[in-house]
Amino acid sequence: MAMASAMDLSPPTFFLSGTSSSSSLRRLSSISVSSFRRHSTRRLQLLCQATAGTQPQSGLSESGSKLAARSGQDRLLKVPISKIRNFSIIAHIDHGKSTLADKLLQVTGTVQNRDMKEQFLDNMDLERERGITIKLQAARMRYVYEDTPYCLNLIDTPGHVDFSYEVSRSLAACEGALLVVDASQGVEAQTLANVYLALENNLEIIPVVNKIDLPGAEPEQVIREIEEVIGLDCSNAILCSAKEGIGITEILDAIVQRIPPPRDTAENPLRALIFDSYYDPYRGVIVYFRVIDGKVKKGDRIFFMASGKDYFADEIGVLSPNQIQVDELYAGEVGYISASIRSVADARVGDTITNYGRKAESSLPGYEEATPMVFCGLFPVDADQFPDLRDALEKLQLNDAALKFEPETSSAMGFGFRCGFLGLLHMEIVQERLEREYNLNLITTAPSVVYRVNTVNGDTTMCSNPSLLPQPGQRKSVEEPYVKIELLTPKEFIGALMELAQDRRGEFKEMKYIAENRASILYELPLAEMVGDFFDQLKSRTKGYASMEYSVIGYRESDLIKLDILINAELVEPLSTIVHRDKAYSVGRALTQKLKELIPRQMFKVPIQACIGTKVIASEALSAIRKDVLAKCYGGDISRKKKLLKKQAAGKKRMKAIGRVDVPQEAFMAVLKLEREVL
Repeated sequence: MAMASAMDLSPPTFFLSGTSSSSSLRRLSSISVSSFRRHSTRRLQLLCQATAGTQPQSGLSESGSKLAARSGQDRLLKVPISKIRNFSIIAHIDHGKSTLADKLLQVTGTVQNRDMKEQFLDNMDLERERGITIKLQAARMRYVYEDTPYCLNLIDTPGHVDFSYEVSRSLAACEGALLVVDASQGVEAQTLANVYLALENNLEIIPVVNKIDLPGAEPEQVIREIEEVIGLDCSNAILCSAKEGIGITEILDAIVQRIPPPRDTAENPLRALIFDSYYDPYRGVIVYFRVIDGKVKKGDRIFFMASGKDYFADEIGVLSPNQIQVDELYAGEVGYISASIRSVADARVGDTITNYGRKAESSLPGYEEATPMVFCGLFPVDADQFPDLRDALEKLQLNDAALKFEPETSSAMGFGFRCGFLGLLHMEIVQERLEREYNLNLITTAPSVVYRVNTVNGDTTMCSNPSLLPQPGQRKSVEEPYVKIELLTPKEFIGALMELAQDRRGEFKEMKYIAENRASILYELPLAEMVGDFFDQLKSRTKGYASMEYSVIGYRESDLIKLDILINAELVEPLSTIVHRDKAYSVGRALTQKLKELIPRQMFKVPIQACIGTKVIASEALSAIRKDVLAKCYGGDISRKKKLLKKQAAGKKRMKAIGRVDVPQEAFMAVLKLEREVL
C-alpha cells in the first residue's frame, strides 16, 4: 500500500508507459540510451523522494489528509542558508512557463496529484482563459539532492511588458532564473527584455529549451539562436518538455548546482523586499516579501521605509503554494506577512520592510512609484450604475495600486471616470474584471496618453484629456511620450513591418539579423501611435509570427493640435482628440463621414465639421427632411411656387437657429470605435 501511494504521487511520463515511449524516443533521437537509463533511474529516485517525508516510521499507510499535512510540515523544516535557492522563470507569453511551474510543484511533491490542475499558480479565470500570468505567485518546494534537503523558492512573474516593474522586483528577490524558450518558436521579443532585466540584477541564468516533443521543434537551432542573440553559453542548456515530464529532474539538479545560495546576513538589521501584495477582505493587505538581511518574527513591529507606515506582524508564513504559518523567517527565505494593513498603497511593490526598533541604514535600491501611461474614460451604459462603478473601482484599487481614476462628466455619456493604466493589457484586464466581477456594462473611450504642455508663462502642465489642453495662445509647445520598440520577425515580413512603423511616425534606428531567417528591427515612435491597433496590425501583417517589446524613453516635442468636431456649429467635447498636424485631415475626414452615416436626419440642414481652432479642415452636411410644398401647385405662375419655397426656407432657417441635434449614444460608441482605428 505504501508503495502504491508513493507511485500515485508521481506525475505520469512517457518513459514509464508502453504506448507512447517508442514514438517519443523516435522524436528525441538525440537523447542516447544511456541518458534514457540515467533519466529513468533519477526519476525513480524522485518518486521515492516525493513521498519520503510522507510515510510514517512504522511503515503503515496514512490517509490522504495526513499525507498532505505531513508533506506540508516537511516543507517547513528549516535548512541552512547555504541550502536555499531562490529562482524565477522568465519566458515570452505561451512558451510554457506556467506548465513548467506546475510540473516542478508536482514532481517535488509540493502539490498532490489530486489537487493538481493546469496553470496551478494562475488563480484568476482571466489568466486561465488568456493563458497569461497577470498576478505573480510564489511557492516553496523541498528537494533532496544527493541525500541533502534543499529549499527551493519559485517566484513566478507576469510575462507582459505592462508589468515590467513588477518583474524587475521579482527578479531582484532571486539569485537565479530559468530562461524558458519554446523549441518551435525560438527567441521572442519579450524573452530578450526579461533576460536583460535578469542580467541587470546579476542573476545566474539557466537556459531551458521547452516543448521538444512537438513535431516542429528545432532545439539545436534555438540553442544557436540563444547563443547568438543573447550571448549566453548554452553548452549545458537543458532540453525538456514540461507537458511530458522530460528533463524536469535535470532542471531541479541544475537549480541546486548552478544557482548560488543567498548571502548569510541573518545577524544584520532586517531588510526585506516586497515583490507583491494583494487585498484580503478579512485580513487586509497580504504582503509577499523576500528577506534580504536579518530576520523577522511573528509579533514584531515592522516599518515600511518608502511609505513611512508601521504595523505589527500579526501573522507570517511561507507560500507552499498555499499559505502556511511559521514563527520566524530569516535571510534568504521567501514568505508572506499579514499586519492589518488597510491599503495596498501602504505596502507598494519594491518597498523595503525593516524592524521598527532596529531600522536599517538604507532601503533596498530600485523602488519606483507606478506611473500610468495610458488613459481612457469609463462610462456606465446605464446612468444608474455610476455609484456601482465607483465602488467597483475603489475595490479594484485596493488590489492594484497602479490603477488611478478621477470623476469625469461628458455631455454625451453622462457621469463616469477618467482612468490611468500601465498599458493596454492592464486597461483590458481592468475593463474585463469590472464587467465580469461587478456585472457592469461599460462604454470605453479611445485610449490616450499623457501630454506635457509648456505654456508661454513658463509653466508645465500634464494633460491626459483633450478638454484640459490650454488654448493655442497660451501654448508654447506640446511634448508627447516616445517609446523604443523592438520588432522580432521572420525576414519575409520585414517590409510590411517597416511600412507599419513609418506610417505611425516611427524613426528607424537599426536592423540586424539575429538568425538566418529572423530579423530584429529597432524603431522609436510616439506612444500615442501604439495605443490604438498597432499590436493587431503587427500580428495581422505577419500572420501572427512577429513579436514586439517596448520601453518608454521620455518626452519629445511634436507638432500636436486639438481636433474639434462641430455639429450644427456646436462643439461636441467628447469627440475632441489630440492628433499630429500631418494626420489631422485624414482623421477629421473619417470622423465627419462616420457621423454623417450615424446621426439621424433633422427637419433642417445639419453641417458636421472637423476644425483646428476656427479653421474647418473637413466638412459633411446632413440634408434636411423636406415636405413637398409644391404638391398642391398643379399649374399657375412660377412666382406662386417661389413664394411657397421661400416661406419653407425661412421656417427651416428659424428652426436651425433654435434647433438642437441630439447625437444618439450608438453614434458615440461607433465613433469611439472608429477613433481607435484611425488614431
